[in-house]
Amino acid sequence: MSDPTRLAADARSILACPGEASLVVEGDQHPLDDDATLSDRRGTPTFVCLPGSPVLRAAVAGRCAVLSVASGLGPRDGAERGDTLALAGRLQQVGVEECDCCQEVRHLVALELDAVVLVRGERRLRVPLDGFRSRLHELNRGHLQRSVEHANDCRQCGLRQAVAHGTGTRPADLLGVRIARLSPAGVVVQWVDDTGAHEQSIAFAHTARDLADLGDLLRRGLHVGLC
Repeated sequence: MSDPTRLAADARSILACPGEASLVVEGDQHPLDDDATLSDRRGTPTFVCLPGSPVLRAAVAGRCAVLSVASGLGPRDGAERGDTLALAGRLQQVGVEECDCCQEVRHLVALELDAVVLVRGERRLRVPLDGFRSRLHELNRGHLQRSVEHANDCRQCGLRQAVAHGTGTRPADLLGVRIARLSPAGVVVQWVDDTGAHEQSIAFAHTARDLADLGDLLRRGLHVGLC
C-alpha cells in the first residue's frame, strides 16, 4: 500500500460502496437511516437529508464530525469487507434538491474533509486528500459495483425488456437476466432462456467520463448492442 494512487482509489471505492456507516458529531453518535443517506460526490461525503434530520441540524450549527464507513466492496465473505474508512471534517449545508418521484425537497449536507484514514487490519493508512478527491477516481470500483447491483436488483424489468427486444426472445421465455460485469468501456450481459445460457459483451461508443455518462452509455449500449 505504498502507492498513494492505489490507496486513494481503494478509499474512494469504499465511500462509494459502503456496507454500513455511522456518524459521530462532536461526541454524539448517529447511525445513518432514512433521515440521511450517504453518497460520494466527487470525493466529498454528502448526505441527502429530510427536513429536521439530526445531520442537517448539526450542519446548520457547523459542527465537526467523524464518519465511519465499513466496506461493501466485493463478495460478502471477501477480505475487502474487513476494511473501514474514517473521514473527519466539518458538516456544512450546501444546497437543496427536489426528489424526482415525489417532488419533496431534501437538503444536501457535505462533510468538508480534514483527514481520511483507511483502516486495514492492524494498519491505519493516511490517505492524501488531493489524491482522494482526484477525478481519476470518479468511476471507481465502488461506483461500478453499486451500478451493477442497482441494475440487477432494481431495474430487472428494464433489463428483461432490453434482452427480449434485442434478441427477439419472448419475455416469458427469459428465466433470468443480469449484468455480470461493468466498466467505463463496456458491459457484459448474461441471460438464460429456454435454449440455455447466453452471454454478450457490449463495447460502449466511448469510454465513460463520469457517472452520468456511464448511465447514458449503459442504456444506449443495451439497446443497440443486443440488437
